[in-house]
Amino acid sequence: MEYSIRGDDNTKELFLQGRLTFSDNVVFRKIVDDLKEYGGSKCVFDLSGLEFIDSAGLGMLMLLRDATVGKPFTISIRSADGQVRRMLEIAKFDALIPFED
Repeated sequence: MEYSIRGDDNTKELFLQGRLTFSDNVVFRKIVDDLKEYGGSKCVFDLSGLEFIDSAGLGMLMLLRDATVGKPFTISIRSADGQVRRMLEIAKFDALIPFED
């Protein structure tokens, strides 16, 4: 997985690309740890460049959600397509993290 971050003091956008699997665990945990300190109002995870996610990747998204509960910002998922969208729908992630489309 590769990622990039854009944004300002109010909104942060994280763009994920490639495959989100167990091998990305260390990198993703760093992203989550960095978000714990974020003081803006909104964080969007853009998955338009993500072509594959496995059960470990879903677990990492759960870590993200758990780490941001009670924080002063909202999180959302944007532009999940194909296999990634199907996995998120099967796991009912829209009940945990809102989808933007």
